[in-house]
Parts: sequence; C-alpha cells; structure tokens
Amino acid sequence: MSNLEREAVPSRCGGRGFVVAEPVRELLSPRRVKLGESTEVRRLLPNLGRRMVGAWCFVDHYGPDDIADEPGMQVPPHPHMGLQTVSWLHDGEVLHRDSTGSLQTVRPRELGLMTSGRAISHSEESPRPHARYLHGAQLWVALPDADRHTAPRFEHHAELPRVTAPGLSATLILGGLDGATSPGTTYTPLVGADLTLADGADVRLPLDPDFEYAVLSMSGEAHVDGVPVLPGSMLYLGCGRTELPLRAESNASVMLLGGEPFEEELVMWWNFVGRSHEEIEQARSDWTTGTRFGEVKGYDGPPLPAPQLPPVALKPRGRVR
Repeated sequence: MSNLEREAVPSRCGGRGFVVAEPVRELLSPRRVKLGESTEVRRLLPNLGRRMVGAWCFVDHYGPDDIADEPGMQVPPHPHMGLQTVSWLHDGEVLHRDSTGSLQTVRPRELGLMTSGRAISHSEESPRPHARYLHGAQLWVALPDADRHTAPRFEHHAELPRVTAPGLSATLILGGLDGATSPGTTYTPLVGADLTLADGADVRLPLDPDFEYAVLSMSGEAHVDGVPVLPGSMLYLGCGRTELPLRAESNASVMLLGGEPFEEELVMWWNFVGRSHEEIEQARSDWTTGTRFGEVKGYDGPPLPAPQLPPVALKPRGRVR
C-alpha cells in the first residue's frame, strides 16, 4: 500500500539508542489519512512518539467500511524500495498487481507479502464486484542493509499456522510464535500474529524478552497487560517480557507485532526506505522518469505521481521524536 499524502514528510528511523529496554505501556493514538478515492486509514506508525517496533516501520488500520455502493480501495501503481509490504484482511478482498507480473486476490486471513528489494511498483484495488465490507491492516517491514537490494518478489500464503489456547486463536502472519513458524520470508527476527479472543478469554501469551512488542486493536475491546485497547489504537509494550496477559469481556481481535530492535538508522520518505537523502532523491527521479521500478500492467488508470522532496536535506530523528 502507498503513502498517498501530497506532502510526504521525511523521517529518520532505527537505531537501538531509543529502544525501551523494559516493559512499558505506551498507548499510541492514530492519525487519520485519506487513502485513494474512498478509504480512510488510521496511521499508527510512524507515530509522533514512536517510529518503529522491531523492523515494523509502517502500520495503517482501516475499516470496517461499508463499500457496497463505493469503489472501495483504489490505489494506483506506485513504487517501493527497501521494504516489505504486508497485506492483512479481516473483511473484503484486495486485488494486487505488481511490476514482476504478479496478479493475486488477497482474502481474509491470507498473507499477501511483497518484498520490494531494490525496486518494485504495484497497485491495490477492491475487485469488481466486491464484498460489502472492507476491514484490514497494511504494514511495512524495513529490510536490513544486507538484503535491501535483493530482487523483488511477491508471496501469497492462503494457509498459515495457528496457535490455540482456551479463549484464544492465533494466526501466525510472519516469524515464529509458541513453536509455530510462518512460511512468509523474513530478513530480521520478528513476529506478526492475528489474535482472536473469545468473550471471557483470560490468557497469557509467551513472548521473547529480546523483542520489543506492540499490540494493534482490530475490533472489540481487549485488555492488554491490564490496559484497555480500542479499535484503531496501538499499545507499545517495550522489551523484557516473557509473557503477555490478554483479557476480553467480549469477542475481540488484535494484532501482535514484534521483533529485535532494528539496529540501523534509515530514512523513510513517501514509499521509499533508504539510508540517505541522495538515495531517496535518486529513487524519486527514477520513478518520475519511468526507470528502475518497472510497469504495472492491467490497472485502469495512471500511476501515482511522486510528491515534491522537501527543500532541505533529510535530517536524522531517531526511533522516537
């Protein structure tokens, strides 16, 4: 998914200097952003207070939206580099096209994983006809320097491992959890899981104390380590945890995101993850001139133009502001 804001704000992310090395309970509020023609998202990362959780560097939550009489998601072809995109749905479908020739409809609880590597372009749209409701999350994972120039690729995994306990059903999106491992390709130690909590659930989920974690609420009201987390908000949990208490007084669903703190500093601007102003500038030029990022075939509409770069060089900001 693309960052469609007309004035893209650069940010410097990564580095371990701002990692909270102990358990915390930091509730992050979303910023509302218009995405395409009719979809509004709640952006949790980058946030005014925190920019990364492990290698997770971008989190949008959207819906549930009634799109029965709307076009739904319509994101024109746009570029990416230096990251992976994770498409995750609870309701609806998203049709993915990219410059490697991939054409795939992603459905609820299926993993659509695109590794941009050195350069890729893609589009995302609600199929025609489409389901009445659209509800999901779009996330990015930053690639480490050793792998960020890899060849672009798209993966679709319709069957994913599950972890269950009384009152809990967890679908493993990426990484490993409680002995289960996702088939999705990862480049740093991390985890992403979709947790469904039944009415009255009171469980403790095992965690890796070397990871930092956050929990994104998708629906219902879950109490995460005693903190009520409402849909569209995210609770940052820090590091040093061996387990996570979860409780729900009604049916609820959350996403667990975590990973080893990302060591490298990186620059995020628009849909690019790089390491310097010059690298971002070159990527924008390549997209504008139609080189490097390839062509998305079959989308009915023009590609997305790049916003203007800021008038000053990108400055480091660290993991938190």
